[in-house]
Amino acid sequence: VQLQASGGGSVQAGDSLRLSCAASGRIFSINAMAWYRQAPGKQRELVASLTIGGRTNYADSVKGRFTISRDDFKNTVYLQMNSLKPEDTAVYYCNANRVAGPSGYYGMDYWGKGTLVTVSS
Repeated sequence: VQLQASGGGSVQAGDSLRLSCAASGRIFSINAMAWYRQAPGKQRELVASLTIGGRTNYADSVKGRFTISRDDFKNTVYLQMNSLKPEDTAVYYCNANRVAGPSGYYGMDYWGKGTLVTVSS
């Protein structure tokens, strides 16, 4: 299983970006997909997650500005980021949890390589 993230870039404060992350491989289902981010000098933090049942969880700092969604036919998760702020600057990583394949669940989480988002004031 591999995750490929895209959509990062450099924008001005107040702008929008949409991140995408496509999972490939022998996948039957993905229980939860999420976005994390890591700013310079800081620990990686959860930005948003979305379960296959539709349950979402957002970091307080992005509530009302970011929206996570997924297309299970494409095994792809998206993060729509609006009203971006300089403090959103980070490398964004996608994550897939409890991925099911032909023989059952794979016993690990999967991570994409990350995509850089830079927001200038």
